[in-house]
Amino acid sequence: MQSDEMQKIMTKIKNRREELGMSYQMLSEKTGISKSSLQRYETGSIKNMPLDKIEVISKALSTTPAYLMGWEDDTAIEYKNADIIRTVKKKKIPLLGRIACGSPILNFNDLEETEYVDADNDIIADFALVCVGDSMINARIDDGDLVFIDKDAHVRDGDIAAISLDYELMLKRIYFDKNSVTLISENSKYPPRIIKFNEYSQIDFRILGKAVAFQSPL
Repeated sequence: MQSDEMQKIMTKIKNRREELGMSYQMLSEKTGISKSSLQRYETGSIKNMPLDKIEVISKALSTTPAYLMGWEDDTAIEYKNADIIRTVKKKKIPLLGRIACGSPILNFNDLEETEYVDADNDIIADFALVCVGDSMINARIDDGDLVFIDKDAHVRDGDIAAISLDYELMLKRIYFDKNSVTLISENSKYPPRIIKFNEYSQIDFRILGKAVAFQSPL
């Protein structure tokens, strides 16, 4: 490919990625291409991109190789965006209330009646909660985001989970040790909370479920 053609492809990839709000890390996970390689493609450090890479990236960006290579106009993308909006939200999941990403919240259900939120059909969750606060921002979980919880999923070391601690609800990354559980925020201004197993008789500590997906409001 000529360098000017390659630059046009890189610009289309960058614009499309930013349009979808997709980070390099997210695109890397979807394509299997390393984050550093994606950055070098976009900045032009790598002068040539194989066609198979263009095909993989186009699929991750919900577009086509033809569009990225300039063989399709923006109208095709507008139609594809409309298709995404129509098809992504396929099922309803109960919204049970709010969960703290900052100061703990006491009441599990702050809603007068059960509400439901739309979710991707691939999300397997029992309920959703609205995140409140900034304690998980480094995990890209912001104030107002929805978190989807699977109460039956096994929570492993390092997973993000919904926690009830003395009836206060919070979202934390959890680590297990021989004699304790450590609850970690994804914001350095919130210190870790260590719960020793010998304290269990004195407090109410429950893992309500594993966080399996997050969704930002449109």
